[in-house]
Amino acid sequence: MEGVVRHSVHTLVFRSLKRTHDMFLSEEGQPVAEDENSLHKKISCKVRDEYSCLQKVQLPTEAAGRIRNVPTAKSTGGPGAMVTHRQAYPSAPGVQLSTETSAPVEPLTSDMLQGVSHHGGHVSTGHSIADIVQQAGRAQSKEIMAVSNNQLIKRTAIVRPNWHAPWKLMRVISGHLGWVRCVTVDPSNTWFATGSGDRTIKIWELGSCKLKLSLTGHISSVRALAVSSRQPYLFSCGEDKQVKCWDLEMNKVVRHYHGHLSGVYDLSLHPTIDVLVTCGRDASARVWDMRTKACIHSLTGHTNTVACVKCQAANPQVITGSHDSTIRLWDLAAGKTKAVLTNHKKSVRSIVLHPSDFSFASASPDNIKQWKFPDGNFMQNLSGHQSIVNSLAVNQDGVLVSAGITLLLSCCYCHIIS
Repeated sequence: MEGVVRHSVHTLVFRSLKRTHDMFLSEEGQPVAEDENSLHKKISCKVRDEYSCLQKVQLPTEAAGRIRNVPTAKSTGGPGAMVTHRQAYPSAPGVQLSTETSAPVEPLTSDMLQGVSHHGGHVSTGHSIADIVQQAGRAQSKEIMAVSNNQLIKRTAIVRPNWHAPWKLMRVISGHLGWVRCVTVDPSNTWFATGSGDRTIKIWELGSCKLKLSLTGHISSVRALAVSSRQPYLFSCGEDKQVKCWDLEMNKVVRHYHGHLSGVYDLSLHPTIDVLVTCGRDASARVWDMRTKACIHSLTGHTNTVACVKCQAANPQVITGSHDSTIRLWDLAAGKTKAVLTNHKKSVRSIVLHPSDFSFASASPDNIKQWKFPDGNFMQNLSGHQSIVNSLAVNQDGVLVSAGITLLLSCCYCHIIS
């Protein structure tokens, strides 16, 4: 007798998964076939629920006289009379009914209206019969129809996004000794910089991904980086409460911006003026003059850590997201809140601006939400993550990439925003 081969639990589980995959792979993505009998019952229930109240409507004498001339047929389910034809109706709103302008109609089977019939009663709905029959006929179709230019135009109900080629991992770069907390790309698209929990900033060549330079000076984790498109400056901030300006021609710090009372979590450069905005754990955002290092405004109003900030040329010029579950739109000139968005139920950790559309998206554990400038009107929810979303990015094609983390497993989702 041959001995039984023992397999590990890991092997048995993956064998079971493979068998299940092979069994159901042929049916994956195929629509479920509709049962005709179930569809008739569904339409009958809808007609009964919507129009059963019309059985007891008392008609005027003129309408009752027209009803006597309507042909009827006995229903197979009871003694009640059942309407089996459809009255003519105009081909479009505002068109007088005549033999030339009437729209073609088709008879209706008794099965469609059997839910309307009453025990021992008759359908006495006068000119409302046409409305009932039209609604029952429309319930059979799942396509949206619209009347325009005296013709029926078919419109699709779902807008399908454009196909994008799948993204593949190109290269893994190692060099930091701690978590990489931030990445920024040079406006000339030749190099990029990374900030890490090992308190260093590293500059890499974009094409070959080779290390070009390491900058040291922070005494705690580097949380955010930004490269100026107007001057050869790199700005950094970290949990050491410091905001630094690095001269990339001399590779050293040329300015310090002091004022935050706790760790600085994010920064953003204004695209048209020499202004820097930072935010952090002290529940405030500060507006700095790059050249004089003066604090122009201290934007207060949040009640918890301000996790993200963005600047733009148009009003509102500053947008902040906080762990108090709110997003604030700021008037930069006055230094006051313009609007407070309270749709999120959990902390807001990232904000991204659309490059062409006048809108932005915000990330939170409850959802990713899209908003419309300038008043911050809510547009839509982008669902998919079941965890905390830490960062967002969007390209010129409107493809939004969101990154979240579940235990030790990182997840990325792509959405199309428009």
